[in-house]
Amino acid sequence: MFNRFSAALTLLPRCLLLASSPRTLTRACHFLGRMKPTVVRCLPGEPKLTISFSLDGSHKHMLRDQDEPLGKALARISHGLNKSQGKGKKSKKKKGETPDEAPGLTAVKLYYNGEEVSDTLMNSEAWRDGSVLQVGDVKYSVRRNTPTFTNAELPVSLLAEFPVCPNLEIEFGNLQDCEFTWYRENAPNTSTETAGEVEGQDSEWTEVGCGRVHVPSIQDIGYRLKLRCTPKDGGRSGLPKDLVSTAIEAGPGVCTFDNRHAYTLKEAEWPAVRVVSYNILADIYAQTELSKTVLYPYCAPYALQLDYRQNLIKKELAGYNADIICLQEVDKGVFLNSLTPALDAFGLDGVFRTKERQHEGLATFYRRSKFKLLSSHDIALSEALSSDPIHSALLEKLSANTTLKANILHRSTVLQVSVLEDVSKPGRKVCVANTHLYWLPTGGSIRLVQMGVALQHLSHVINEVSPGAPLIFCGDFNSHPDSGVFQLLSKTLVPLQHADWISMGPEESCSMDLISAFPPLLSACGQPAYTNYVGGFHGCLDYIFIQPDSIQVDQVIPLPSHQEVTTYEALPSVAHPSDHIALICDLRWNP
Repeated sequence: MFNRFSAALTLLPRCLLLASSPRTLTRACHFLGRMKPTVVRCLPGEPKLTISFSLDGSHKHMLRDQDEPLGKALARISHGLNKSQGKGKKSKKKKGETPDEAPGLTAVKLYYNGEEVSDTLMNSEAWRDGSVLQVGDVKYSVRRNTPTFTNAELPVSLLAEFPVCPNLEIEFGNLQDCEFTWYRENAPNTSTETAGEVEGQDSEWTEVGCGRVHVPSIQDIGYRLKLRCTPKDGGRSGLPKDLVSTAIEAGPGVCTFDNRHAYTLKEAEWPAVRVVSYNILADIYAQTELSKTVLYPYCAPYALQLDYRQNLIKKELAGYNADIICLQEVDKGVFLNSLTPALDAFGLDGVFRTKERQHEGLATFYRRSKFKLLSSHDIALSEALSSDPIHSALLEKLSANTTLKANILHRSTVLQVSVLEDVSKPGRKVCVANTHLYWLPTGGSIRLVQMGVALQHLSHVINEVSPGAPLIFCGDFNSHPDSGVFQLLSKTLVPLQHADWISMGPEESCSMDLISAFPPLLSACGQPAYTNYVGGFHGCLDYIFIQPDSIQVDQVIPLPSHQEVTTYEALPSVAHPSDHIALICDLRWNP
């Protein structure tokens, strides 16, 4: 640090260097603090480096070879500036003159430790952190590999009283270290300007908050927000970015989950763990003509739009203060661009597994202050059934009906398996499973086989990877409490006479005794009247199963009342983002 300070001092006016009083040194520090930055990105193994700075209100961004001599890069900067000023064609270098001596060219120099850096030094070595770039009379402090946002954007749709969280990706930095300041414009915006990076006078904005997440008020309706985000890594800072939103719109008022949040105002206290399982309705299904005209004709079209529903989903999940969240029907883009940024801001990390040949899948989030992801053991159920020897006995029984076998092997269902470790007690593990079984109402036999494969795989994972770890099994099982799947999980055995074996009709009937690889599991939230409520159907399809010998239920968060669910006839609605209802419970994990 002292060397960098000394180097910069050599570039100060001589009148400042003649005195050595503390006041003079303070003035020197203020001078350095006002120096503009030049940002250099240079990574080992990459052939190019980038050099970025601003001059006279114009942003300069150069891409140069790392093994190029510095002199060429400086000459290119000089020529580029000369050309942009309309002098490029008028200035001709005379014989014997260096680029910096040519008439009309701006002098460009690089200094380090008070000495001019040699023109022959390679770019990769020359552009050091703490160097000073001098372009004409303007001096820049060189910041090499400084924290930088590689992506920064605000959501397209903002609703009053709903959390707003930017989608950020950072390089050379840590999102937890970054600084965020929120502003609201002083007068409602009437332009059609879209959200993004927008220049604006600070006098046009009033500071309204700080932190990564901001919740606009009802008074903010019609106004835009501006977020100034500064990338950081510990004490190192990069260049701030200003993001301006679209105008804030009115929210739906009371939502179906608002009353539930009264039970989850605080995180569960150790050793309790709050678990959520929720089918959030994939956008690829919500936007079909079938959904709009047949499945959800009662739902306002705007309430089926993804941008609108994401506001509700993020507010709902954030308000549960959960430690483990298992989601089904998650669009890949929603996971990457919406859920991950938002839930990361609330302290959760997540993993995603797409279905085979699909664009939606499963997501499992966990609170990083309580859990660490040790390993993932996801499988495609059909592939595992046909290729993993641990399922050979089941495959052999299934082979008695080639039509049913082909139908099952064609399904895209996956099982997401995450082994988590308790941060506060290393060595204490839990196995979290998440799945979404085949949906067709008559597909009971397919779901039975899928669950048989899932349980056998989970037993194998626990025995091989984390012996003794309890199982928490979440998902949309598309199965009623009187189904074979529920019986397999809760009673461990499905006899060959069970009606689900003939659910696909005579051609695909298959009778076998199916035994669970686990002792009886417990449905932590019991058997609600329904977890899925649409215009033509309602029933209990979603579950959180646990091993009662090692995990007990502390609290089940009540589901919305029937009146709340049917306020807008059925689900989804302007007040509820999915056709399913989230299951939430606090589980006490034996120390």
